[in-house]
Amino acid sequence: MSTTQTSEVQSNMTPDTALQLLKDGNRRFLENSRANRNLLEQVEATREGQWPFAVVLSCIDSRAPAELLFDLGIGDVFNARVAGNFVNRDILGSMEFGCKVAGAKLIVVMGHTHCGAVKGACDDVRLGNLTDMLAKLRPAVESVAEPADPAQRNSGNPEFVQLVSEKNVEMVLDAIREHSPVLQEMSEAGEIRLVGAMYDVQTGAVTFSD
Repeated sequence: MSTTQTSEVQSNMTPDTALQLLKDGNRRFLENSRANRNLLEQVEATREGQWPFAVVLSCIDSRAPAELLFDLGIGDVFNARVAGNFVNRDILGSMEFGCKVAGAKLIVVMGHTHCGAVKGACDDVRLGNLTDMLAKLRPAVESVAEPADPAQRNSGNPEFVQLVSEKNVEMVLDAIREHSPVLQEMSEAGEIRLVGAMYDVQTGAVTFSD
């Protein structure tokens, strides 16, 4: 039976063990050998408080639900989701709450293959509120140098889309460090780790950049 996160479990956890928990969970997911847990019991166990071990920032893509991919239960992680897995002040504030206030040991920024938001940014799609949202991903598009041929720098080039997705994860991690002195200080002190990851929607595997 999988253990529900408690204050004691969280306080004894390190950033490295938190990362290992996610790796082990994805391995179970790939092996279709999910941990035995009673979710209703976890609802009861966490009704007075929460002690998650990680914050996961991921895309809203319906194929990439973090709790399932990492075989997690109720109360295990904070899960922030937005198309293109970018950060803004609201998400940074949520991360600061998750780590500095609630005690999470790890922040994971997880992109994924065949990301629709990234494809939209590559094509410079303009549509309602999507225009401003996708503009947040344009720096990643512009930071990928190859291919130089403009005709190949679009969603029709899967290799280019993948490179942009990976670059976006890197740039989001940099943005967290730059725009959140709270999280940067915790990272430098070894209280938390910031890690990038990519989920493959074709295989179910998550690859970490640690």
